[in-house]
Amino acid sequence: MSDVQARITALLNEHPVVLFMKGTALFPQCGFSSRAIAILEHVGVEPFTVDVLQDPEIRSGIKEYSDWPTVPQLYIKGEFVGGSDIMMEMYEAGELQALVADAGLA
Repeated sequence: MSDVQARITALLNEHPVVLFMKGTALFPQCGFSSRAIAILEHVGVEPFTVDVLQDPEIRSGIKEYSDWPTVPQLYIKGEFVGGSDIMMEMYEAGELQALVADAGLA
């Protein structure tokens, strides 16, 4: 396992909800990251956020880690959930709220 992969694993083990995003929760740097934060606010979850713009190794490493080509990326209890489009679909269907509740985070 590479150093960056180990760093990502450590973050996921340390925090129940992790959002790898562009920017911060208070100042998202893209519309998709902004939408991801808004969705999580609606379900009552405050994620630990990782600004991939500040760490190029994480920015490329997270894409390999999840085998998902874009950011933002949401993880709940160490499991990859998806990007903002998947988050929105899950939210609209009530699935994200159920996932959060099942994880004991609601």
